[in-house]
Amino acid sequence: MSATLIEHPAGAAPAPAGPAAPRRRTRVLALPEARWAAAALAAFLLALPLQLAGAPAWAWGPLYALAYACGGWEPGWAGLRALREKTLDVDLLMVVAALGAAAIGQVLDGALLIVIFATSGALEALATARTADSVRGLLDLAPATATRLLADGTEQTVPVEELAVGELVLVRPGERIGADGTVLDGVSEVDQAGITGEPLPAAKRAGDEVFAGTLNGTGALRVRVGRDAADSVIARIVRMVEEASETKAPTQLFIEKVEQRYSLGMVAATLAVFSVPLLVGAAFADSLLRAMTFMIVASPCAVVLATMPPLLSAIANAGRHGVLVKSAVVMERLGRVDAAALDKTGTLTEGAPQVTDVRPLPGSGLDEDALLALAAAAEHASEHPLARAVLAAARGRGLSPAPATGFASTPGVGVSATVDGRLVAATAPSGAEAGAEAAAGAVAELEEAGRTAVLVTRDGAPVGVLGIADRLRPDAAATVAALGALTGTAPVLLTGDNPRAARRLASEAGLTDVRAGLLPQDKVAAVRAWEAAGRRVLVVGDGVNDAPALAAAHVGVAMGRAGSDLALETADAVVVRDELATVPAVVALSRRARALVVQNLVLASVFITVLAVWDLVGTLPLPLGVLGHEGSTVLVGLNGLRLLRDAAWNRAVAEGRTATGDATAAR
Repeated sequence: MSATLIEHPAGAAPAPAGPAAPRRRTRVLALPEARWAAAALAAFLLALPLQLAGAPAWAWGPLYALAYACGGWEPGWAGLRALREKTLDVDLLMVVAALGAAAIGQVLDGALLIVIFATSGALEALATARTADSVRGLLDLAPATATRLLADGTEQTVPVEELAVGELVLVRPGERIGADGTVLDGVSEVDQAGITGEPLPAAKRAGDEVFAGTLNGTGALRVRVGRDAADSVIARIVRMVEEASETKAPTQLFIEKVEQRYSLGMVAATLAVFSVPLLVGAAFADSLLRAMTFMIVASPCAVVLATMPPLLSAIANAGRHGVLVKSAVVMERLGRVDAAALDKTGTLTEGAPQVTDVRPLPGSGLDEDALLALAAAAEHASEHPLARAVLAAARGRGLSPAPATGFASTPGVGVSATVDGRLVAATAPSGAEAGAEAAAGAVAELEEAGRTAVLVTRDGAPVGVLGIADRLRPDAAATVAALGALTGTAPVLLTGDNPRAARRLASEAGLTDVRAGLLPQDKVAAVRAWEAAGRRVLVVGDGVNDAPALAAAHVGVAMGRAGSDLALETADAVVVRDELATVPAVVALSRRARALVVQNLVLASVFITVLAVWDLVGTLPLPLGVLGHEGSTVLVGLNGLRLLRDAAWNRAVAEGRTATGDATAAR
């Protein structure tokens, strides 16, 4: 891979493409669900201390009523609408159970149930709104206007939506490109990391394709429009994210899959418990009390808590260790993945080029430090990513570059400057080294290894070659092995980089399946093909170009430190501290949480069955029924809270390592 350098005049940065549109971000209280949930919670928190302090019922009763009304009207109304469609919504069942609890004096229990459900609904609405905000914000990457070139040679500033296929646009240095198209003339470098995900700008000249929203370097380009604005790559990314989010499998915890049968059975049983005794002559009050007691003991409070505490505890534990899992649904889904796909730049690698090789040529009279210092002196005024890598390497060795004058840069070629009275250049290999066999050999060797080669010359004579590459994360290979062991399938590399660089990195990370040169739609196509084959795919990425695949995957995980806003909002989980090794650990933790959910469901089912049968065939005192119901709730809650301990995380990490070892031994 040849070096491609973007250069700006000394001390200058690209001119902004115009004022960026402000980021639209939904505020919590802008959502009606959040406002109603907050009102219900406030009323509950005001009523609770009054009741516990022994205040008269008229003091706390209206507050509880307000909590019921604020938190329960929306799910209750939605449940009634569902009934018109002949569907029994479990939220409606919760509202009925809460009202039933209040009817027999258990006002506190019912209010707490209402508040929990209202808060859960508000959090889900907020997550949905934030994702929509980020998708809309992606459109701000593309400029609002472009410079159209007319047939008589004049220029006209027009909205990008008015550009037609075949028209010519002028892209000045530092501007964002207004449309997908083909370069007709001009030479420049374009930062297209938002599309391909790769950190190094790409040289563009006549015949090359460019994308709307990408940032032009120092050269001017004339571009023929190739697609309408609505069909640009950046617009298609937005559509893919929206479509993937809409078509993703319903986000339900697995316990909710039986809610219809359970809800119908509970309602039918409660009506039977109330009506059958009446038919045989029982007193109305006794029948109502028995039915309400049955509704309390058979209500799914313990079942709901059987599911949530383990998952929420796992979320909290993962958060303390640098992984933000956005919901209990996501935590439950993580434990079910059976395939993994990883992005390259910023995910398996650190996301910034670094000097990996310093090779002075024979006869140059330079050692490694002297060569690096010479190159750093020439690059000192540059803002190119490769220049920053050279300067960082020099600083890392404690070198102080000599002062340079006469700095100059050539788009797509490199830089030159006068250092100690001699002309020093750092350029992309382009045949200048042909007269030096050693230089040609070093360049060929570095490029074969997937490095970017930078030729350093002094007064026109090659004196050395630098190799630059995006460095693999220290924990990448172990993470790849652990994910392969946990899922039972070797992970796949999905990257927009060229095949040679992708294969080089894949071999270092232990990956054998490499898909290179991919645009965002290609990554989505790969994920959907696996999903169509019945796989549950975990995708790990960091950039705008990864966002559609993150949305389409069974679970999408974004690297947080350098991740784009869209990737962070679209992903189901975020690795906040950029520690890749936490990904298999959180998968193992999710599987532990799922095991505890099963334990809790068994425990809750036993309690519900015993108490319900007791109420049906005997006489279950209401206080004892409430005690048994609340006792089962407390037990399953405490069991789930075991995942809050650091020991649970350490065990998850160890399980990932053990799985890796078992897989290695099996091979």
